[in-house]
Amino acid sequence: MINKFLGFKPDEKLLPSQTVTPDTDIDLSSHKYQKIWLGPNHPGVTGNMAVELTVQGNTIMKAKTHVGYLHRGFEKLIERRLFVQGFPTSIRMCVAEPDTNEYFIARSTEELSGYADAVPEYANWLRMLSLEMARLQGLLRGVPGQGGTFALGIGVQWGVYLRDLILDRFEELTGARVYHMYIIPGGVRGALPDGFKERMEDNLRDIDDFIIRIKKLMFHNSVFKTRAKGLAIITPDMIDKYGIVGTNARGSGVKRDVRKDNPYLYYDQLDFDPPTATDGDVYARSWVRWQELIQTVDLIRQIMAKMPDTGDIRAKMPNVLNWKIPKGETYVRLESGRGEMGMYYVTDGSDKPRRINLRGPSYNHAIAVLEDMLVGADVADVHAIMVSLQTCPPEIER
Repeated sequence: MINKFLGFKPDEKLLPSQTVTPDTDIDLSSHKYQKIWLGPNHPGVTGNMAVELTVQGNTIMKAKTHVGYLHRGFEKLIERRLFVQGFPTSIRMCVAEPDTNEYFIARSTEELSGYADAVPEYANWLRMLSLEMARLQGLLRGVPGQGGTFALGIGVQWGVYLRDLILDRFEELTGARVYHMYIIPGGVRGALPDGFKERMEDNLRDIDDFIIRIKKLMFHNSVFKTRAKGLAIITPDMIDKYGIVGTNARGSGVKRDVRKDNPYLYYDQLDFDPPTATDGDVYARSWVRWQELIQTVDLIRQIMAKMPDTGDIRAKMPNVLNWKIPKGETYVRLESGRGEMGMYYVTDGSDKPRRINLRGPSYNHAIAVLEDMLVGADVADVHAIMVSLQTCPPEIER
């Protein structure tokens, strides 16, 4: 019996090293097995976590995820700060896409304080623009990054350059490149600068060209296809069992997207259909993310075309340094680049939140799924499998 994630056919002959049974007795003193550590080696998306691997030759017999090598303990930190002081902390729950956490905190406090309907229309369009810009810069790193796990490093360099252009637009809009703190209670911190749409359109045209080039580099590449197809399969029956969301679910044919299923902001006014694939392997998840890259570019163009040219950017709010929110609780969710995220937020009438709890997809994907998925895989494929799940380690050790 081999691990179901590998995608081998039942009648396919396997080498002994590829055979893994659940009841395998792993005795390190027998010298048949060896324990090795993959990471932590760099404070990046997969670098600030480590995977403890027990191997027999090149085959993984057991895997255990270890997190907490960078940012940690966010929930308790935020619970000990004033409401507005939670923003600099919340954005570090996922460095790769911090704007989603700004929206959580802002929307939760608005709902519990009675300002949910006070946010101006212009501000909500700007919120949606910043969220899709965050998704875009994440995809510009994530899509070619999957090719990078198979030594196609040139695509990563292309993506990093284009991501930097989107960070230029973030800096122009918010004053910062990575951590923006742009979405705040009652609205946003600033309007679109003059000429922003034209400069963004110039960047999107460059990304249109990149989309074609990265398709040829990855999906027309025999090495990428040979290694990615059939690797780390997620079957449809695993989706609910493991709580798999986002592109990981859509790569297996399960169309789930909070923007469509439970629209927030003005997503119901946009024309889009979340892309899907059916094979559920690394190749399928990469293909879905490539299509989502196309779609995100289109969504940004739709938002810029539909949003008002001017308007109020923030509702009149209480003094945030002396802000006490009545007792209550709420749950806010959205679709991040990694899938559905949610935040449970509780207040008790004081000037600080009583309890917050983040529901991030990385916990399910990087622990429950990854640990089972690696069993029976080859050591050379570990990074490819990890990147295909698009995890954000600080979101786990929160």
